[in-house]
Amino acid sequence: MTEEGMPAACSAKGCGRPATWALLWNNPKIHTPDRRKTWLACDEHKDSLSDFLGRRSFLREVEPFTG
Repeated sequence: MTEEGMPAACSAKGCGRPATWALLWNNPKIHTPDRRKTWLACDEHKDSLSDFLGRRSFLREVEPFTG
């Protein structure tokens, strides 16, 4: 949940669905190996966002998001 009590939304552009997945990533050129940034994804966008990060070798983990 966000501070306003609304469910956390998917990070895909234009999507406002509640997030069900956390995509943990980092850019090794600018982040330390242990640093993790998070994109949130709904079921529909989990694969496309994972693929985007994976093609860049940024994706580290995908976990269920319970927000």
